[in-house]
Amino acid sequence: MEFQITKKAKNLAFGLMGLGALLTIMGVALTASDHHFLTRFMASALISGFFFFALGLGSLFFLSLKYATETGWYAAVKRVIEAVAGFLPVGMVILGVVLLIITLADGAHIYTWMDPEVQAHDEIVRKKAPYLNKIFFWIRTLAYFTTYFLFWRGFRNRSLEEDRVGGTEIHFKNYKKGATFLVFFAVFSSTSAWDWIMSIDVHWFSTLFGWYTFAGMWCSTMVVLIMTTLYLKKLGHLPNVNDSHIHDLGKWAFATSFLWSYMWFSQFMLIWYANIGEEVVYFQLRIAEFKYLYFGMFIINFAFPMLILMSRDAKRNAGILVFVGLMILIGHWLDVYIMISAGALGANARIGALEIGMALLMAGVFIFVVLRNLTKAPLTPVNHPFLDESNHHEI
Repeated sequence: MEFQITKKAKNLAFGLMGLGALLTIMGVALTASDHHFLTRFMASALISGFFFFALGLGSLFFLSLKYATETGWYAAVKRVIEAVAGFLPVGMVILGVVLLIITLADGAHIYTWMDPEVQAHDEIVRKKAPYLNKIFFWIRTLAYFTTYFLFWRGFRNRSLEEDRVGGTEIHFKNYKKGATFLVFFAVFSSTSAWDWIMSIDVHWFSTLFGWYTFAGMWCSTMVVLIMTTLYLKKLGHLPNVNDSHIHDLGKWAFATSFLWSYMWFSQFMLIWYANIGEEVVYFQLRIAEFKYLYFGMFIINFAFPMLILMSRDAKRNAGILVFVGLMILIGHWLDVYIMISAGALGANARIGALEIGMALLMAGVFIFVVLRNLTKAPLTPVNHPFLDESNHHEI
């Protein structure tokens, strides 16, 4: 049975788009006269643009990881991973447009190192100029986008070809390409986080920042994969996906939430303990201006999965997984919000109609694109060499 987007799903996607657009317009009307309007508007676009782009990139990473490790159990949910990864081209366009507008606005007070006035008077920015300059920034950004797009398109085309021709030749090609992608991703996932997010706080840096951002992206991605799989199961699709597959996805969400929490604590504790002024300023600002959001976000992203998803039964319960998943998605959106808005706006940052509207608008676009991707191929890969193993997966 081929998947068709239900009327209810379309209404949800378009409803989120409509509500998001309405709230965004309302937010613009309320803040247009604010001295910080351009910065706040572009920061809001960057937050949601990056967050949803990261979900597509996280799925491409997870798909590559499964290819490179020749995992058997995932074959039954492979098309779900591909559908979410298929948001990547749309996410790149949205994020690219946002970054381009910010660049044309000389950083829009988000990337202050792009402002000629700041470059002229800030010695630290001048010393970082060989790396942090507009031309090299865009060379790197285009390199990231081109690499991600080529690998995504290659995996997708070979997956569809495998449905037609079968055999193991395509599988082993994907195995090699998956391992190759992981090499690129190991570098690009960190450097892109430095470029797009860490450089907002231009005087500060952390050697853990790239891994921290990656962990949040991976955890959020696993939640989306779980919720998409459960939605398809509810509609009667994916008949070969059983509780063991859901359990494995739940274990990944559980594990990556701990990975993110470990990165959060490691970055915070080491800088706090060393108490070096140019390092602790990053946390001083966030604790002073976003204390409840900052620590509340950590509690959501650590305590909820730890306390609720610990048991085997919880990882197989659709209601629990959806509830915890929604909390994790909100928590990690707040994480991205604090990373970007605190550096761009400081004490002037707010969560209002503009920020919520942008998030809902992007969520609607994301849901629609993912659902549309699911209609473009059979939900069960026909000739995957590990399909039989996946169909009999039991833990």
